[in-house]
Amino acid sequence: MRITECERVSEIRVRGWQSAYRGLMPQSFLDALSVPADAAHRRDRFARGDGSVVDLVAERDGHLLGWACHGPYRSDEPPTEDAELYALYVDPKRFGGGVGHALLQESLRLCTAARHRRMYLWVLKGNARARAFYERAGFRADGAEEPFEVDGVPVPEVRYVRELTG
Repeated sequence: MRITECERVSEIRVRGWQSAYRGLMPQSFLDALSVPADAAHRRDRFARGDGSVVDLVAERDGHLLGWACHGPYRSDEPPTEDAELYALYVDPKRFGGGVGHALLQESLRLCTAARHRRMYLWVLKGNARARAFYERAGFRADGAEEPFEVDGVPVPEVRYVRELTG
């Protein structure tokens, strides 16, 4: 990903939230998401990055179709050799076209090459579509859950894990 792609990545991310989380989060929250605000945040994070976070984009015929982001596993525990998929979003008009699969496979490949032992990710407990997607890719819920609230509404997350090295 290049910094010049932050606006399109934010558009994909915001539209992805609005599509995937409809009915799982308050609609007023989803309606208030702003592509320009998200893009400003993304540009700032991108510019301040230390190289530990990898942003990938999927492009076809010059059009950005999806975005994935991974890096070291974030935890309150001592650092591990594990990776975390922080985000994976596809333009909602492109769902089911293999874009998400390609981004996930590239993240897995890069994390395996970097000798991470496992990859973790967090997904909304009620997001059946995403959970099935990750399960098809070999991820399994490991029993960890995080409370998460949006505008006072509980939307818990579950953690998934996949071993990367044999």
